[in-house]
Formats: sequence, structure tokens, C-alpha cells
Amino acid sequence: SSTLLDRYSLNDATLDIAAPADLGKGTHVLSWRVISEDGHPVGGSVVFSIGAPSAGGGAPPQEAPDLALDGAIWALRTLVYIGLFIGAGGAFFIAFIGGRRAAPIVGAASWLGLAAAPLSIGLLGVDALALPLASLAAPIAWRTGWSTSYGTIGLLAAAALALALLSMQLSARPARSLAALSLVGVGVALAASGHASAASPQWLTRPSVFLHAVGIAFWAGALIPLAAALSDGGEASTRALRRFSRAIPFAVAPLAAAGIALAAVQVETPSALWTTAYGRVLLAKLALLGLLLGLAALNRLRLTAPAERDDLRARRLLRRSVAAEILLVLAIFGTAALWRFTPPPRALAEAAAEPAAVHIHTADAMADLSLTPGHVGTVAATISVMTGDFGPLDAREVTLVLANPAAGIEPIRRKAVNGADAVWRIDALAIPLAGRWQVRIDILIDDFRIAKLEDAIDIRP
Repeated sequence: SSTLLDRYSLNDATLDIAAPADLGKGTHVLSWRVISEDGHPVGGSVVFSIGAPSAGGGAPPQEAPDLALDGAIWALRTLVYIGLFIGAGGAFFIAFIGGRRAAPIVGAASWLGLAAAPLSIGLLGVDALALPLASLAAPIAWRTGWSTSYGTIGLLAAAALALALLSMQLSARPARSLAALSLVGVGVALAASGHASAASPQWLTRPSVFLHAVGIAFWAGALIPLAAALSDGGEASTRALRRFSRAIPFAVAPLAAAGIALAAVQVETPSALWTTAYGRVLLAKLALLGLLLGLAALNRLRLTAPAERDDLRARRLLRRSVAAEILLVLAIFGTAALWRFTPPPRALAEAAAEPAAVHIHTADAMADLSLTPGHVGTVAATISVMTGDFGPLDAREVTLVLANPAAGIEPIRRKAVNGADAVWRIDALAIPLAGRWQVRIDILIDDFRIAKLEDAIDIRP
């Protein structure tokens, strides 16, 4: 049977949950789900036993992916990118460079992003609570979404898009001020949360996300207004093309530098590019970006100069090339939105270093066993022992016994050493295989009493 635990308190980064009063003896599974610092749901399960373990032990529940929910999250994340980069970025280009004929399309992109941003917050609440997509209308989903760091992103993104829309309704000077604030808002919104911005060192990652986002917005936002200006022809078109050609290196250089820095922080090792889902998404994005840069180089080296001289053929080819760039940019947005479902190698490495732990409680004694790291290889074991009523226990000897009969591994027996902090330790303990291991902790209480605490512990590959 399942029980909802509604008595808890948050102390810094520790969540204390009160156990149900009727929790009986046997093996139990605590299934938990929280919102991480970067705004993404993180869940897991803890298996523990009170008294003798239940027959067969306890198995953490397996959570099946909700494809409808994941698809909706991906689609709305892509629309938010379109709003921020094509909408707000396009408004900035129109205000400072030209291409006002594209204002309806840029405005439509901004409205799409403005609608998608709050919906994304509701979907995050649904995802955080592991609810089906149909629960989007539930008030608790919205309260949960707004309580996370992504609620701040949604507000900042909506503010940036509102400024972009307003800038396109005003005359030159106020339009430029609002468009500039909108572009800054894009960078601030995306730097407020997410995998990259939450990584250390944040003095590097948050400014890098800001510069990367602003650079993308300037470049992607310029494409539709630039195509409109090229279609118009005349002196205004030539002036817009010349201004864009002079300004784009100042956007691409910090964009590329920030992207390289963020990739180095997130990926950490070259092999992670093809051994992790995050790395493969990054490779796909880089492939699309390579095509985009190739087109941009072709435009700059072969087409821009004759187009500025009002060469009609060059202008026609440049318009087609810009249209291809727009399609590539949209593909990049869709690819980048997949990162919502792929933890970066940095986070995977941190998770791999997490210990495997089990709490065993009997009437005579209790113990907390932690194996660090909690995966196959050489680990360090720490064992804290107490009496059955949570009092201090001055044990004379503590022995750890691990076995995996299903894999044909007989018991591995190691005596622990009592440290100065009353925590028993075993160094250089070899765990050869992943899977569920039987664990027994023998606690010699005195010359006549020995407590044998038994349970199971899961070791990751």
C-alpha cells in the first residue's frame, strides 16, 4: 500500500520528513521527488527496513515515461526559444537597424513565446508532481510550478517579450530603449536557472549563459527583419545589411566563447560527447551550427558586398540563404530543447559519486550504512550505530557482511574500525558487481549480546 507523506520541513538543503505513526515492521520504500536548484524535477527511492526485512525485500517503483507530457514540455520550450530569440531579438534589430516590414512576424513570435512561458511553468508543476498531462488544470500543478526557480524564468521571459512587443509600437527613441531592455531581459531570464547556469563556478557559468543568450537573440532575431529588408531593396535595405554585417562579429565572438566555456563545464571529458545523451544532443546542435556558420560565411564572403552594391542576383541569393538560416535556427532551437530531458555529464558524475545507503532498525540496535561512491569498484563504508530507541551505543565490535547469491558471490566479511567521531569505517572495500546485495551488520554489544541487522542495498554499475 502507499501513503502520502504530508508532514515535512526544509532545513537548508535537507528535507526532513516525518514517518507515519503506523509504520510497521518490514521493508519499506520511500519514493521522493523534488525540484533541483536548476529547476528540473529530480526523484528517487530509498529502501529501508524496520525489524526483519520483508520477504523478497523492497523494490523501488519504476516510473514509465509520459510521452505526451514530455512532448508538450519540449514543444513549449521550443516556442519559448522562438519568442525570446526571434521575437525579442527581432524587435531589437528593427529598433536599431531596420526591417520594420517584418514587425508582424516578429510580433507573432513574441506572442507565441508570451503564451508558452506561463504554460511551461504549469507543465513543470505537472512534471514535478509526476502527474499526467490532463492535470495541467489542477491548481496544485500551478502552485508547484510557480514555487520553483522556473517560475522566475517565466516572469522574466514574459517581461522581456512584453517589452519587445511594446517597443514595436513606439517611435524610434523609446523603442530603442525598450528593445535594449528586452534583449537584456532575454539574457537575464535564461541565466536565472537551468543546467548550465546552476553549474559551478557560477561566476563563469551565469555570465556565459547571459552572453550566449544575448548573442543568439541578436543573430537569430536579425534573420527575418533582414530578409524583409532585402526584399524591399533600396537605400534602406543596403543600410540595414551594412549595419548588420558590421555588428554581427561583435555578437558571434562572445556567443562562441561563452558556448565553448559552457560546453567545457557541462561535458568535462571528450568521451562524454558520444557516451551520454547530453553529449549527443550537443553534437547534433554543433552539426546544425556548423551548417549555419557555413552559410553565414558564404553570405559574408560572397554575397554581402555585391548585395550592398544593389546586385539583384546577389540579393536574391542572399534572401534564399537567410531563409535557409532561419530553418537551421529553428532546428537548433528544437534540438536545444531536448536538453530538458538529458542531465549533463557533470551532473551525472556528481550523481555517480553519491553514496548507496540503507537504514536498518531492530528492537536492540539500529544502523545507518553508507557506501561511497555507491557504484561498482572500490568504496568506503561508514556505519553509524545506535540503540533501538535512538540512544548512543558503545559497541565493542562492528562487522559488515555483503553477499550476492544471485551472482554466485559468497559473503564478503570485513571488520570496521571505530573512528574518533564514533562512526565505524571500512576503507578500500571492493564491490565487483552491480545489483542488489544482501547486507548484514553484526554489532557486538557486550560479551553476551550480538545484534545482527539484515537488509539489502542497491549498487549502481
